[in-house]
Amino acid sequence: MPFSRLGLSSPIVNALTELEYTTPTEIQKQAIPVVLSGKNVIAAAQTGTGKTASFVLPLLEKLCAIEKDEERKLRGKRIRALILTPTRELAMQVEASIAQYGKYLNLTSMAMYGGTEIGPQKQQLIWGVDILVATPGRLLDMTHQRAVNFDQLEAFVLDEADRMLDMGFIDDINKIIERLPSQRQNLLFSATISNDVRALAKRTISHAEELSVVKNSASKPKIEQWLVTVDKTNKSALLSFLIKEQQWQQALIFIETKHGAAKLVSQLEKRGIKAESIHSGRTQTVREQILADFKSGKINFLVATGIAARGIDIGELSRVVNYDLPDKADDYIHRIGRTGRAGQSGVAVSLVAKDNFRNLCAIESRLGHIIERKVFEEFPVKKVVPVSILNYVPKNKRP
Repeated sequence: MPFSRLGLSSPIVNALTELEYTTPTEIQKQAIPVVLSGKNVIAAAQTGTGKTASFVLPLLEKLCAIEKDEERKLRGKRIRALILTPTRELAMQVEASIAQYGKYLNLTSMAMYGGTEIGPQKQQLIWGVDILVATPGRLLDMTHQRAVNFDQLEAFVLDEADRMLDMGFIDDINKIIERLPSQRQNLLFSATISNDVRALAKRTISHAEELSVVKNSASKPKIEQWLVTVDKTNKSALLSFLIKEQQWQQALIFIETKHGAAKLVSQLEKRGIKAESIHSGRTQTVREQILADFKSGKINFLVATGIAARGIDIGELSRVVNYDLPDKADDYIHRIGRTGRAGQSGVAVSLVAKDNFRNLCAIESRLGHIIERKVFEEFPVKKVVPVSILNYVPKNKRP
């Protein structure tokens, strides 16, 4: 099914063709016609399923159609669509997608986020913007300074709703929603529909159509998953060994803390491996440059904390590494979803110490299968990681 059959006009389809988008993903097939119909939507879609396009494309189509049918006069400091995202990186990524998909449309967009000077963003809003992509904190700052007004808002999108709640944005989200006009289209997209997400949706979205492509996406066959058990003190040495011995050319490496990220970069460099880190302690300018260098191939190994890496979108990322296993199984799904995208194959590698055993069990239960374990004789393990609960055989049933 081509994109044109989903109700998208030629300018948008032409832009997609230039981007080599040929066939809509499942969430795009489901969501685009529903959003175009004007209905409210609650959608569950994992990372890597094309969810950004599933709400951006129909929003562009609707805003463009309204502009053609009516004399549109967007007043200063007004916006027509608001997309709320949890992180700066994701805000920039979504806005970049809007610019690409809407390159042949007479629509404007901007990304608004903290960690940078507020003046230029206020200036950009003076004449009004069709689509605003914003993080909650900076958007509230702008409303308090009366730099943005919502009385012409037509559509509101909550993107990565589960992550925003995990990051503690619920109060900010509620304050923003209180300022929005009651007559608007509401779209909520989330990797998982937790009880908290459902409660938020119930309070803010009425008569919504629910969509889901989560089932079976947790363990994509094109993502090869394996792990190595290792003593905690040998993790950095093992990672260096794998990079060199297996001749890895690229990897996005997930770690839990910004202190750990800086330390790991230093340890890798001592072993002759150039790496960079991205975390909340680095300035926005530095983070943007590092991301650009990683995407272009100037940096081959990027160490990132989970939150900082949420907005990283690289079409042909060959490998992700869980240097630290995440506390939540769904976070593991998000992480490995950074590779194997758009039909490409990828590899997800985890370094697992004994104190990660509970997290490992939760992840394997979420996946529904055991993750393959590989052993490297150069790294014997003193603190053995127990057998997974999914593969446990009671003593009385053992051969």
